[in-house]
Amino acid sequence: MIKDRNAGLIGALSGFVLALLLVIFGFFKTLFILIVTLIGYLLGVRLFSDKEKLKNFMDKLIPPGRFR
Repeated sequence: MIKDRNAGLIGALSGFVLALLLVIFGFFKTLFILIVTLIGYLLGVRLFSDKEKLKNFMDKLIPPGRFR
């Protein structure tokens, strides 16, 4: 799926972005950004992988009726 050159490029860009975040924000703010990003990714994978799960989540968050 991912070719060797693409995997190396992705790794290099990830390292560069991580280094920039560490220099700009510091360790703990960067750690917070990475944790929140990971949580968002995991929620996105779980919710958007199945439309029925997304519909159930939205029904719990905003009950159907007046607003939907």
